[in-house]
Amino acid sequence: MKFFLFLLIFFSSLFGAKAVEVGQRFESSENCKVCHRRIVEEWSNSWHAKSHFEKDEYFKKSLEYVSRKTRKSLNAVKIQCATCHNPRISVTKTDEDYEIAAVMGLTDEDDPVNKAVNSKVISEGINCVVCHNIDKIHDEYDKSKRGINRVEWTPSGVMTGPFKDAKSPYHKIVSHEFMRSNPNKLCFVCHANDRSVKGVVFTDMESEYVGKQTCVSCHMGPKQKGVAATYRMYNGKAKMRMVRKHGFIGAHTPGLWKDALRLQLKKQKNRLLIKIKNPQPHNIPSGFGSREILVEVVYKKGNVTVGQKTISLTRHYIRKHKKVGIAHLAVKQSKDTSIKAHGEKTIRLPLIKGAESVEVTLYYRLVNDEVRSLLDLKEPIWSKKNFIAKSSLRL
Repeated sequence: MKFFLFLLIFFSSLFGAKAVEVGQRFESSENCKVCHRRIVEEWSNSWHAKSHFEKDEYFKKSLEYVSRKTRKSLNAVKIQCATCHNPRISVTKTDEDYEIAAVMGLTDEDDPVNKAVNSKVISEGINCVVCHNIDKIHDEYDKSKRGINRVEWTPSGVMTGPFKDAKSPYHKIVSHEFMRSNPNKLCFVCHANDRSVKGVVFTDMESEYVGKQTCVSCHMGPKQKGVAATYRMYNGKAKMRMVRKHGFIGAHTPGLWKDALRLQLKKQKNRLLIKIKNPQPHNIPSGFGSREILVEVVYKKGNVTVGQKTISLTRHYIRKHKKVGIAHLAVKQSKDTSIKAHGEKTIRLPLIKGAESVEVTLYYRLVNDEVRSLLDLKEPIWSKKNFIAKSSLRL
C-alpha cells in the first residue's frame, strides 16, 4: 500500500501538448520517396532517423535506467522523452491511474498509452512529418517547454518548407520564415534547454550559441544546386534549386571532428601549456551531458615513452542520495569543463624529468566511462575515440 501511495505522491503528470493526427499516407517516409528520394535516403542514414528508443542503445538504456530509478513505468518515461525524440506521439501525458495499472500489470495492447508508444507513426523518430509539419514555434513560452510543447502543427497533409513557389500534387505546401532565414529557431525547439527531472539544465545550446552562423550550415552542409522534388510541375521539368543535404551529420560522424578544435603547445619554464581553441559557434563538448574530450599527453625521450597522462573534459552528475547518475536524473552536476564557443582553454602540466619531447592528441567520445558503465552500453560507437587534432613539441 505504501508503494502505491508513494507513486501517487511522486508521480507528476506530464505536460499535455495538443497532438495532431498524422494521416496514414504521411506516416511513412517511404511514401515521400516518390518525389524526394535523395532527401529521404540521406535522412534514413541520419541519427534523426534513429531517435526512436528501439534504434538507439544509449537512448533505450537511458529510458530503462530512469524508469528503474524513479519507479515510473517505462512507457511513462518514453512519453516524457518523446517530447523531442518522437514529438508526433498521439498521447502526450500519463496519469496516476495508468501508473498504478502498469505497476500491477493490468494494461494491455489496446490501452491508448501502449498503442501510442508502439505506433508506426513514431517508429521513424524525427522524420519528415516532424520538421515539415511545424506551423508555429512559440519562442514566448517558458524555456522548460521543449519539442512538442513548443510548437503548433499544420493539419495532416500540409507540409512546410523554405520555398515560396513550391508545388505538389500530393499535399498542400506553406512556406515559413524559420525554414528560410532563421533555421536555428527550428533546431532549438529541441536542441536547447535540456534539463533533468529535477530541473538541472545540463545542455542549453541556444544560450551557448555565439555568432550568426546557422546550425544547418555545418549539420546539413552548404547549399548545392539540385532538386528538392523530382516531380515535373514546372513546364514539364523538375525545379532546380539550391538545396542542402538531409544527413544531419553531427557528433556521431567521426569525419566531422577532424580539426574541429585547434591545438597549440608551449613550454613555460618547467611546465607544459596546452591551449585548445574552439572556433565553433557552440560549446565543445555540448549535447548530452556525458560527452567527452580526451586530451592524451605522451612524454618521450627519443622514441621511448617516459610518461603519459590522459585528461577528460566532461561532466559528472549526482542524483538523489548523493549517488552517481546520468544527466537526466541530476540534482547536481560537476563544473562545466567544456570549451566555450569561440573560446579557449589552457591546461597546465608539469614537465617530466628527462623528457625530450611531448605529443598531445585530442579525441572526442560520445559517452564517458562513468555513464557507459552505468548504462552498460555495449555498442562500439559509445567508446570509440574520434580523432580531432595532434601536435608535438621539442622540450
